[in-house]
Amino acid sequence: MMNSINLRDYKSNDYHSILKLWKITDLGGEDRGDNAETIEISLLHGGKFWVLEDSKNQKLIGSCWVTNDSRRLYLHHLGIHPEHQQKGYGKLLTGTALAHAKSLNMQIKLEVHHSNKTALNIYKKLGFKFLKGYEVMIKRKH
Repeated sequence: MMNSINLRDYKSNDYHSILKLWKITDLGGEDRGDNAETIEISLLHGGKFWVLEDSKNQKLIGSCWVTNDSRRLYLHHLGIHPEHQQKGYGKLLTGTALAHAKSLNMQIKLEVHHSNKTALNIYKKLGFKFLKGYEVMIKRKH
């Protein structure tokens, strides 16, 4: 790992950079309910949000958001800028989330697109299993 890459907690002034990263990595955005207020509320309710920052140019290159529903943690919005992929940063962020879950003695759940073979392989190697018999459903508009 490069010395210029720092893992740190999300700060509210990171939000616009996070939106840019999520657009590049196709992870989310305001149209999916991923806004600054939602992030802040999740942090107040036991969530965590880490970013990877390249300190040489002050650019965010990775994100990992964990929310807490008091029964389990949910790992989402884990992504690395394409220019920095295949360098172990995804494993670093996932490992950070897993260590957090272990410290709370909570299970952790995630969703990953079936076409994202790289992420699927990482998650399998880290001990994640498929939930047999489940389909993912969502209702965004009320």
